[in-house]
Amino acid sequence: MPVRYFPTGHSAREIVDSVEAGLRDRTLRPGQNLPTVRGLAAALGLSPATVAGAYRELRARGVVAGDGRRGTRVRDGPAIGGAPGIIVPPGVRDLANGGPDLALLPPLPALAGSHRCRGYGEPSVSASLGRLAREQFAADGVDATHLAVTGGALDGVERVLGAWLRPGDRVAVEDPGYPAVLDLVAAMALDAVPVAMDDSGPRPEALARVLGRGVAAMVLTPRAHNPTGACWGESRTAELAETIRPFPDVLVIEDDHAGPVAGAPLRTLSSGRLRWTVIRSVSKSLGPDLRLATTAGDEATVARMEGRQALGTGWVSYLLQDLVTQLWTDPSAHRILEQTALTYAARRRALVEALAEHAIPARGSSGLNVWVPVPQEHPVLAGLLQAGWAVAPGERFRMASPPAVRISVATLGQDEAPQLASDLAGCVSHSAVRLG
Repeated sequence: MPVRYFPTGHSAREIVDSVEAGLRDRTLRPGQNLPTVRGLAAALGLSPATVAGAYRELRARGVVAGDGRRGTRVRDGPAIGGAPGIIVPPGVRDLANGGPDLALLPPLPALAGSHRCRGYGEPSVSASLGRLAREQFAADGVDATHLAVTGGALDGVERVLGAWLRPGDRVAVEDPGYPAVLDLVAAMALDAVPVAMDDSGPRPEALARVLGRGVAAMVLTPRAHNPTGACWGESRTAELAETIRPFPDVLVIEDDHAGPVAGAPLRTLSSGRLRWTVIRSVSKSLGPDLRLATTAGDEATVARMEGRQALGTGWVSYLLQDLVTQLWTDPSAHRILEQTALTYAARRRALVEALAEHAIPARGSSGLNVWVPVPQEHPVLAGLLQAGWAVAPGERFRMASPPAVRISVATLGQDEAPQLASDLAGCVSHSAVRLG
């Protein structure tokens, strides 16, 4: 991509500030190339070492990435400011948002008169929440002797990675995978290594190749994988366990972000591992505004997480912990969650079956999303938008995997699936003709 933005400044720090300012005011956009080190140095009258130092800091912060002979490119999700969302025009069905159907969430209970404010020096995990979380993990075969509470799943992933890894360490990630995880890994100056996926999760032979080349950690999603909906079955879990067995020092992070509304049982690789965590968020089941996740893990990892947390936020609010506790102990909330899981499963199934009638293969065996391979992404996105549907481009989720689009089915009515499938089939056919 040609260079359209020239940073300014008289020092490495000022060049970094200039790049960040360009991103904030949108004169510099993700995907654009920065000038070469020597080209910018000559333009600004600085030494190449000064410009190289600025680019090195931007890479370490996850703002830019080296792109081989093509130079230095602004990352698709630079670690500065809020991540821009997909703009959905009025009157268009928003199936790009990967969040839950807010109409299916259990109502929040009133806490007035029942909540006791936490004081300094008390445990970071409330006794009632800890007891319930341990029971839930135990029911899924996860040892929750050591437990931490974080401000959501990504906060947990960041704290676990930060507990053991250092800049430059390699992390195995799913491909396609969740963009926020890919961006987080880059922002921590870690090196993401893609692991190919299929409908059952990471492919064992692909994971074996990555492990053979050396990684310090892996971030995996056992069920409700975003974006593909993959989930681990018994045989795949056994294959993955056998694959990672020769690598006992590799940290295993399992992101169980959908929990009870995933539509599939949890299977884990944590048993017998030296360094491991299973992170379970309540955002998809109880609501995105409840920024809370419980993390079971080995003693050393949980201790490091809590130690670092104590130096920053201290703890996740007992107010949130009490809200989650009340919802977890409310029989009506349990019934709602069971019905929600069934509803999401029916919506996924309706779309996958409707697409199959048009000979379009789609993946979505759990969770809130369906992944649809396409010949080209942008013509399909544009065609669907014109037909009244907004879906997410696959490029934000992919590293080496082929083109696709992600359709969030959380709010998609079963009666809407046939029309969406027909419109998508028309877009795919038109795109294929253009390629030919």
